[in-house]
Amino acid sequence: MAQISEFLPQWTSPPGHTIADVLSARRLSRAEFARMLDELPGFVDALLEGREAITLGLARRLQSTVGGSVEFWMTRDRQYRDDVMRLREMGLPWLLEFPLEDMSRLGWIPADPPEGFEVEMLLRYFAVPSVPVWRARYASVLQAAFFRTSPTFKSSAGATAAWLRQGEIKAGSIECGAWNPEALRHALVQLRALTRVRDPERFIPRLRAAAAECGVAVVVLQAPSGCRASGAIRWLADDKALVLLSARHLTDDHFWFTFYHECAHLLLHQQTRIFLDEDEDSTSAVENEANVFAAETLVPPQFCDAVAHVRLETFAVVRLATEMDISPGILVAQLQRMNRLPQNHLNRLKRGYRWLNGQLLSRESA
Repeated sequence: MAQISEFLPQWTSPPGHTIADVLSARRLSRAEFARMLDELPGFVDALLEGREAITLGLARRLQSTVGGSVEFWMTRDRQYRDDVMRLREMGLPWLLEFPLEDMSRLGWIPADPPEGFEVEMLLRYFAVPSVPVWRARYASVLQAAFFRTSPTFKSSAGATAAWLRQGEIKAGSIECGAWNPEALRHALVQLRALTRVRDPERFIPRLRAAAAECGVAVVVLQAPSGCRASGAIRWLADDKALVLLSARHLTDDHFWFTFYHECAHLLLHQQTRIFLDEDEDSTSAVENEANVFAAETLVPPQFCDAVAHVRLETFAVVRLATEMDISPGILVAQLQRMNRLPQNHLNRLKRGYRWLNGQLLSRESA
């Protein structure tokens, strides 16, 4: 006779899930439930999320308020905590894949999770029930991405997945119209003038609003250590796309070129659901196509002769950039790509940015 093995789930379900189901069935709010328990709302939040253990006294109050026996609630809580500790032991190597300190500093995860609940915390962050499910879901995401790798720095899959996930979360709060590629092509031409705005606090809201009308959620998000991505796109639905930007090089030329490069993927390579761009040295056909699209949209062909013959000094470059309605930094970068200008010349015309508390700011701002 075959021996029946013990069922050990690869997920956790706190007693709070059961309580929440009862509250929903009875149409009771958390505030009402807190008053029934004679507790503060924060206590109820912790209880429903599994951060508050069920004591004998609490089990008795649950019996009288939501039903179920004292034994049921005590057993339910003990099983949950046993599962958490078991999964934590299984997941400890997985935790090492993530820049937890950076994720906490950036506000993506709690700063001080209860001891033993780190794995549970990350599973909730990624909205997956178990580490195997995470590996299945995000391994396919990262394998499907088009990496532009560097021989000098190695990316961390965990850090990159965490950045992508936070981008998805931020994009969820951005209301967008339906995907409209023709509207996006038109908007990209109009947005060239926005590159002349110095302060990210001024141009990012306008960029986000213009893109949202075309079905694109633009998220500018600082990357944690281990994530070298400059930009990424991901289709969140058939009619909504995410453009995620890290402003990794902290200059306006790189920021805007990356934005136009990612939009090129949306317009030219829509059949691919995910692109992740890490370096500018890729020679793949799709990356070259995106680079050409970005360069020709930012510097239209009618200006090619002027760019090819402009005097390589500050006044002439600034005057031509004004005529083209783009920032001088973008023109400097284009001249450098054409090898007309050495990489260390006129870089003072590129506007610098900095990160402060997760917000991209002008380097000159106080």
